[in-house]
Amino acid sequence: MTHSEENHIKAIFHLGNKGTVAVSTNAIAELMETKPSSVTDMVKKLAEKDLVHYKKYQGVTLSEFGVKVALGIIRKHRLWEVFLVEKLDFSWDEVHEIAEQLEHIKSEKLIDKLDTFLDHPKFDPHGDPIPDKNGIFKTADRKLLSEVPVNSNGICVGVKDSSSAFLKFLDKNKIALGDVITVLEKEEFDNSFYIKIGDRREHISNQIASNLFIKIS
Repeated sequence: MTHSEENHIKAIFHLGNKGTVAVSTNAIAELMETKPSSVTDMVKKLAEKDLVHYKKYQGVTLSEFGVKVALGIIRKHRLWEVFLVEKLDFSWDEVHEIAEQLEHIKSEKLIDKLDTFLDHPKFDPHGDPIPDKNGIFKTADRKLLSEVPVNSNGICVGVKDSSSAFLKFLDKNKIALGDVITVLEKEEFDNSFYIKIGDRREHISNQIASNLFIKIS
């Protein structure tokens, strides 16, 4: 498979609830910043390889084979992110783009050895689950902070937005995975939140709360 084919497979997986819900070519094009007509051409190629199911005007879903391929790409991406952070001291906001390049390496032996070398991690640096070589991954028991009731508390276990800008914002404001967060108040006016992180009180926007996952204690 070409890099472009793999990127389209991964996009369909993420947009379509692990590839099971039909997504439009327009949605794929928007995510990949390309033309819908180019996506349509690619989807037809993927359908010929039995990687997707596609009907005009009805959207695209992944075949069973397509899901397996997508999980393999995601496994490689997230393992490389762990390696870059834990072994090469990259920060969590630096690794996504590098892992985007490394995820296309074809050697399964290399990835299996990388998995063993890292002691089979279950989650990447952003809190996302890492599939094993059979495509099985641990489901994260988590909720968005914006959906958690007032007076609840839990541990920050992931981010919905893994963009460099958001991760740098969290670093700047000293919010990290593993922090214990308590929801103190929710403002009726703008849906912003007052939270407690450790011993300090913080005011965060609804946008921030909508991109932080916590595991309720």
